[in-house]
This record gives sequence, structure tokens and C-alpha cells, in this order.
Amino acid sequence: MNDYSRKGFIDGRAVRLPTISVRPGRPNKAASSFASGIIREPLAGETAACPVPPETPVWISSPRAATAHLLQAHDAPANAFGTSRSLNTPGLTVTAGEMVATLERVAGREVAARVRWERDEAVASIVTRWPARLETVRAEAMGMRPEPDFDSIVRAYIAGE
Repeated sequence: MNDYSRKGFIDGRAVRLPTISVRPGRPNKAASSFASGIIREPLAGETAACPVPPETPVWISSPRAATAHLLQAHDAPANAFGTSRSLNTPGLTVTAGEMVATLERVAGREVAARVRWERDEAVASIVTRWPARLETVRAEAMGMRPEPDFDSIVRAYIAGE
């Protein structure tokens, strides 16, 4: 893609998004599903299992920030990408424990108590190998910004934003 873009055959752009949380819908088999499930299900009155230890960091973005970043990458002039046509978009680094603490702060202790810490070795071995912090200097130079904090993401989900 870089080579074809450099030669002018295409205007290729590859955008890497963080794990999206809190996404709507139901849990699925993706290793990242817990990042939404430990917030979404307790808010809906259901229990949720967190398969990773509380200290596990995850690089996340809200659905609204991810959408905005995709649109910004699409609309950016080609020269904003420089020599690399791939781009990491900004996100937040938050631990699973911090996510549940946010849930308690925003929705209350009873809601947060619906999260069970049930380590799943298969999921944990995948998630703990993911990068939890990425450099996003070029994306930020294009005007992309992460959400200010995880509280904002949870509040936006509750508000239906």
C-alpha cells in the first residue's frame, strides 16, 4: 500500500483502532469482548466475567472517538500521512480494574458488583500480549484526540451517544 500510494496508483490509508469500548450489542467470542461486556452487561442488570487480571492494561477507544478518527483519516490530505500510509489512532490506556472502578463511580457499587473476576488463560494470554500504549503523534498532528478519560466513555454509553 505504501509503495502503490508513493507511486500514485492509489491513495491508500490503513488505520489501526484501539479496542472499542463500550460497544453496543451482545458479547462475542473475541478476546476483546470483555472490554465492553464488563461495563455493558452490569449496566443492563446482568453479570459479566472478566477473563483478565485487574492489573491488565488495555488500549481503548470509544465508538464515537473511533468513528471520528476514521472520518478524520479519510478526510485528511494525503501528505498528512507522510511516507507511511498506516496510522495508529489515539486511545486511552486503562486497566481492567480501573474500568470496573469507573463503573462503580458512575453507576454505583451494586452495578460494579455484577463483574466477576474469572481468569480465562486463553483470553488472558492473548490480551496481555497486546500493546497497551501506542505512539500516535501523527494522528494527533491531524487533530485526532482520545476521550479525556474512561468515565467519559461510560457516561456516553449510558447516554446513548
